[in-house]
Amino acid sequence: MQDLRNALTPENLAMLQVIAEAGSFAAAARHLGLVPSALTYRVRQIEDALDVLLFDRSARQARPTEAGAELLREGARLLRDVDAVAHRVRRVATGWEPQLTISVDGVISPHTMLELVEAFYALAPPTQLKLSDGIMSGTLEALTSGRADLAIGVSAASTSVPGLQQAPLGDLLFIYVVAPHHPLARAPEPITDATLLEHRAVAVADSAQRDGMTMGLLGGQDVLTVDTMQAKVQVQLRGLGGGFLPEPMVRPYVEAGHLVQRKVARPERSIRTHYAWGGPGFTVPGQALQWWLNQLQSTATRRALLENHHHF
Repeated sequence: MQDLRNALTPENLAMLQVIAEAGSFAAAARHLGLVPSALTYRVRQIEDALDVLLFDRSARQARPTEAGAELLREGARLLRDVDAVAHRVRRVATGWEPQLTISVDGVISPHTMLELVEAFYALAPPTQLKLSDGIMSGTLEALTSGRADLAIGVSAASTSVPGLQQAPLGDLLFIYVVAPHHPLARAPEPITDATLLEHRAVAVADSAQRDGMTMGLLGGQDVLTVDTMQAKVQVQLRGLGGGFLPEPMVRPYVEAGHLVQRKVARPERSIRTHYAWGGPGFTVPGQALQWWLNQLQSTATRRALLENHHHF
């Protein structure tokens, strides 16, 4: 076993990769600064330890045998793992997280999020970012279930989760809109629940994996359910149904006449949104999470996250 480990060192695996890429022992030797005989000897030592032939030497090229190709595949994976471990150790030493996952609610401006991502990458951080889409209670559930480190746009804040911390993002007004050719665009205002009930509603599915919530739906109403806020906007633009949408998100469509705002008997709803982090076992934020929390302390950034939807 020790011989095998001595044969499969990262240095030897990297050398075999160079031979395969160079296509011949001579070219690989030149690339590695070795004499060809020294390179051939080292390859033979590995082959003896594994008791397999790694390269077909019958032609002038060094073509990997099936066993050689398998070792190259696995070797590449092992080298990536070695690199990943080294990076992870360095990140831990510097206080940067290996990965930061952010659960982003559908009401949040994707443009502002990407501007923040751009600013984050400008630091050349050693942390990998993962953005995941959330809707309603699912945005927070991603955090409380340990699948995310930060949740932005949480509408149903939870106080029952130990270690959970949150701060207000801002108030978001939801307005009732339909396409100009939809029957409800000409209905007398305020539109009653009885009238709404006769027409299809468009809803966004809560992304919570259990105990999802619904908003603004009437019992017995025909409902078309979609997965994202963007899809809900597109469906309502086509006149396939009506529903409440965040005012900043639909403002450009209303101004252009592609959607019509209607007064309904039920009151417009203003929802207080938050951002949240922490949870069970949370101690202090790492460098990456702390950077995002610092950005969210800016009033202008919080407002842009809710309102910057003016890009078609």
